Amino acid sequence: MPDDPPAPRPPKRPSSPGGAWGLDDAAALLLRPVRSLLGAIVGDDPPLELQLVGRLLLQAIAVGLTVGAAGCALLYALEHVEGLLLDRLGGYQRLRAVGEPGEFTTAATSRLWLVGLLPALGALLAGWISRWAPEVRGGGGEQMIEAFHDHGGKIRRRVILLKPLVSIATLGTGGAGGREGPTMHLGGALAVWVAGLMPTTERERRVLMIAGVAAGISAVFRTPLGAALLAIEVLYRDDFESEALIPAVLASVVAYSLSASLLSTAPMFGQLPRFPFHWEHLPLYGLAAVAIALCALGFVGLLHGVQRVVARLPGPAWARPGVGGLALGVLAVAAAVVLPRWLDATRAQVAVLGGGYGSAQLAITGELAGWTAATVLLVVAALRALGCALTVGSGGSAGDFAPSMAIGAVLGAALGHAASATFGVDVSPGAFALVGMATFYGGIAKVPLAATVMVCEMAGSYDLLVPLMASQAVAFVALRRVALYPAQRPDQKHSPAHAHAWTRREVARILAGELVLPGRKTVVMRPGDSGDDVLRAMADAPEQQVFPVVDDAGVLVGLIGGTHTREVAAADDVRWAVAADMMVAPRAVAAATPLAEVARVLLDHDLRAIPVIDEAGRVLGLIDEHAVSRAYLGAAEPLARPSRQVAAVAPPADAGDAGHDAGDGS
Repeated sequence: MPDDPPAPRPPKRPSSPGGAWGLDDAAALLLRPVRSLLGAIVGDDPPLELQLVGRLLLQAIAVGLTVGAAGCALLYALEHVEGLLLDRLGGYQRLRAVGEPGEFTTAATSRLWLVGLLPALGALLAGWISRWAPEVRGGGGEQMIEAFHDHGGKIRRRVILLKPLVSIATLGTGGAGGREGPTMHLGGALAVWVAGLMPTTERERRVLMIAGVAAGISAVFRTPLGAALLAIEVLYRDDFESEALIPAVLASVVAYSLSASLLSTAPMFGQLPRFPFHWEHLPLYGLAAVAIALCALGFVGLLHGVQRVVARLPGPAWARPGVGGLALGVLAVAAAVVLPRWLDATRAQVAVLGGGYGSAQLAITGELAGWTAATVLLVVAALRALGCALTVGSGGSAGDFAPSMAIGAVLGAALGHAASATFGVDVSPGAFALVGMATFYGGIAKVPLAATVMVCEMAGSYDLLVPLMASQAVAFVALRRVALYPAQRPDQKHSPAHAHAWTRREVARILAGELVLPGRKTVVMRPGDSGDDVLRAMADAPEQQVFPVVDDAGVLVGLIGGTHTREVAAADDVRWAVAADMMVAPRAVAAATPLAEVARVLLDHDLRAIPVIDEAGRVLGLIDEHAVSRAYLGAAEPLARPSRQVAAVAPPADAGDAGHDAGDGS
């Protein structure tokens, strides 16, 4: 007997179009020693596709470099525009965090009339630019999440140009928002563009998009691990995009390294003191977490309220951010004129304009104490919340990350000062500020792990890990139905990005035995039943498409139904026919047969129904086409249903705006 022919080898995949050297070739070269070692250990069938992994990591490095450079450029431009307009021209007094550059000296004379107009002019300019891409309005985080889930991981190329312009126009003129949200959107757009330059699949493009988000946050906030965790956690309410973790970490590290080399290595809030853990303070942290969660609920409601009011304003949608900017300018001037004398505070301490990291710095390391500090900080928190709502809620291109962190910090510090003054305990308001920062944003953005790690990175230690974990647990439960980003999905199986894969998983879990309806009687025949009896039984059970034929032991021996039965029934005389003459060969499935195999058997044998049998071959019931369809829809439909959450985002664009094509065209 001749030997079996050797199995044909799959065709070799070209390295890149036109035979040019590409990333696949580079990845293969770099990973060849590792592949050889793994081959020696596990044989010819390694469990990992190392070439794919290597290619993805090289792509993540390219994304980190690109987004890191763009983030540094955006940060540099924002600082200079803001310093020129607010500090030098407006003479606006505001606090800065230690890690924020302050190259411009504040003018000795305050021009409050100019300060009152600048946010409106900047927001109006940003709104006018956004006519070419309405999706650049708002913070950016919501738009990024929506692009990941609903647009196939695609962001239009024009966002790369327009998002920085509208963000500089909004934030450079005093918009009460942060840089991280716009950088998330810009980072995702740049990552999608970089992915388009390489041979990537849709799945790889989504992974690189998350890596770009992590790189953008890391470049401007300087918490590389926290940024990577935030990028994979912010997409869902109860889940992570786990397969993007390593590319996100790598891109985040690359962007952070680039930012540190070009701008600064200083942490955002400087070198903070140690915060020793005191277990007896845990009840105070728990009470503070409850109070902060209630304030976070009010903040989300405030954003939502501003969104509804602004959406009803007449005129084009692109002009509405100007209304929010004008209201913000009036608020900033009123706070600068009235509050310092009333609170015995400086103008800088009650400043409204800007991202708010200076207010967070005041909360963490400020010299105020007692009830005076608590009062000032509570007023600052209210001002920050209202300023952010006016900016982001009206559609201004400013992030909600920095204001949320700042509000949480000042609330936490205020509660720490109040606890110290009320109970006479020796607590650290700075520790309460850091815990409040993580609790506030982590609760409403559904990123408890990322917020915890970010605060530990900012503090330079894990001294506050236990209070952070306890407070995050309280906020997670209290703010369960409140979401800063309504585009978030509960988990991967509810995301269109994973709907196909999860549908296959859910369908694979459905077995034939589960599809047999309990209590439903199955009409069976005997081989010796006359043709008249067969036809009469079929007429009496019109809902049954196929009739099993069983022997005296109840074992399946054939099927009646389909074309063959109709041919026999169409004969001139069926008196001499019996069921054995009308049946075809038996077709059946076991109770443990998956749904997909049941559907395949029905199609392959052109059957409308098929019996389910036990190990002995006895009929347990029938599965028809309707049962298969119901099972599939039952597995697929719940996966696409978004959860209902309390939302607070920038108002949607008017119908008169240019449509938002989710594709990757320009």
